[in-house]
Amino acid sequence: MVEITPAEHAAAVKVFGSQLPLAERYVEHLATSGMERGLLGPREVPRLWSRHVLNCAVVADLIPEGSKVADVGSGAGLPGLCLAIARPDLQMTLIEPLERRVTWLNEVVADLALENVQVIRGRAEQVVDRVDVDVVTARAVSALSGLAGLTIPLLHGQGEVLAIKGRSAAEEIEKAAKQIRKLGGRQTSVVTAGEDVLEEHTTVVRIVV
Repeated sequence: MVEITPAEHAAAVKVFGSQLPLAERYVEHLATSGMERGLLGPREVPRLWSRHVLNCAVVADLIPEGSKVADVGSGAGLPGLCLAIARPDLQMTLIEPLERRVTWLNEVVADLALENVQVIRGRAEQVVDRVDVDVVTARAVSALSGLAGLTIPLLHGQGEVLAIKGRSAAEEIEKAAKQIRKLGGRQTSVVTAGEDVLEEHTTVVRIVV
């Protein structure tokens, strides 16, 4: 079992509710096969809950009910699987180019019996004609200037991008502003999620298209 502090457990109960057993099982996958297959480093295991899973799952608060959501560069399912577990009402499409990651994601989806998730192998720009969603999420994929071109086209003219970012979010927006406008982004802002449940809230760049 991955250790969870009382504060993390209280936050996890608030974020996942009745879905918490599934979230716990997902964390076990991350700490075992996920680490063994190089999806994340051993140093990340002690902070899986705070730094990764909860940090991603709180973004669910920013997504309208019943949305179709694509997660670009899903990797270890952060944030895609966290959102799918926290919000069974969402239809999640995980987009990941690397075969070993896709295999792992499919194994986890099957084990958790997540009926609201499909995994597509490919780069975001290769699957534009197969994916049309309301919301696109991404975390640790690339700087916003590059990420805009990978995410905005998947909305096909309407919806929003929610990119989990760090302290340099405002700076990234400034550098990417021209590119975002060119792709149809009408409004770009920095929003936060999880202030009421996490010690350190999650910073998100929201692009409305």
